[in-house]
Amino acid sequence: MKDLLSLRLYTRVARLGSISAAARDCGLSQSQASRIIADLETGLGTRLLSRTTRAVVPTEAGRQFLIRVEAILDAVEDAQNSVREEGELRGIVRISMPGTIGYREVIPRLPAFMALHPQLRVQIVLEDQRQDLVRDAVDVSIRLGKLTDSSATAQLLTSVPRVLLAARSYVDQAGAPSSPADLAHHRIISGPSGTAGWTFERDGQVVTIDLQPHMTINDNEGAVVAATAGLGICSTAMRTIRKEVLDGSLVELLVGWKRPDVDIHAYFPQGRGTRSAARKLVTYLKEEFSKPVLSQP
Repeated sequence: MKDLLSLRLYTRVARLGSISAAARDCGLSQSQASRIIADLETGLGTRLLSRTTRAVVPTEAGRQFLIRVEAILDAVEDAQNSVREEGELRGIVRISMPGTIGYREVIPRLPAFMALHPQLRVQIVLEDQRQDLVRDAVDVSIRLGKLTDSSATAQLLTSVPRVLLAARSYVDQAGAPSSPADLAHHRIISGPSGTAGWTFERDGQVVTIDLQPHMTINDNEGAVVAATAGLGICSTAMRTIRKEVLDGSLVELLVGWKRPDVDIHAYFPQGRGTRSAARKLVTYLKEEFSKPVLSQP
């Protein structure tokens, strides 16, 4: 158990870049943590960490050690979880997702799951841009759109309609487009998915429009806020803007034209080696997504 503690502490130091932060995370004093790390390096006969005045970062040997140690600790944690009679999960599960999905869909649904597993710590990374999931130690990533990473296994959580939206104030001023071609004369807000090749379908007719955005935002939540402020038209998944549509902040445009649905996938970067806590969390979320949408205030 002492060896496991030193390995867990090392992984926290390497990921957090701070011995003091890792010590707090592991319930140790900074002096205890420093001594454990020093003993670990002495036992291995190599430096694992490079210490500067600003941060603590792994050496090349430390990075290689980190990859192998995390796999070992994950296996130990899974083994412990598998034999606990009460089925309670423990340890840490790290989940990455876009801000909009996190704020509006996942975080509000977590209380029941975390009540079942009070010893499980959930670390959430809100990030719209693609990540190196292995490098960032992400157990599961929730993403919108088409599958792009062939090295990861994925599970479809749900599919939701994609819609065009603008604030009532914008529509009153600029008018509502009556066809996809009219969008060329409107102010367009581009979110993370971009504006290249917006496709619409109606009565078997398929139209693809390339647009030049007037505003580009690398965060979907930011694009929705910009549209709500009257800055232009954005395209997003209907599920993420229910509140604004219900309270009248945003109105749906080109209702007769259908855009391709948005798939929401859970990515497992470790494939079959994914920790059981991550898989159980995804199973829970998939069940939750199949239920009627959350009520709005």
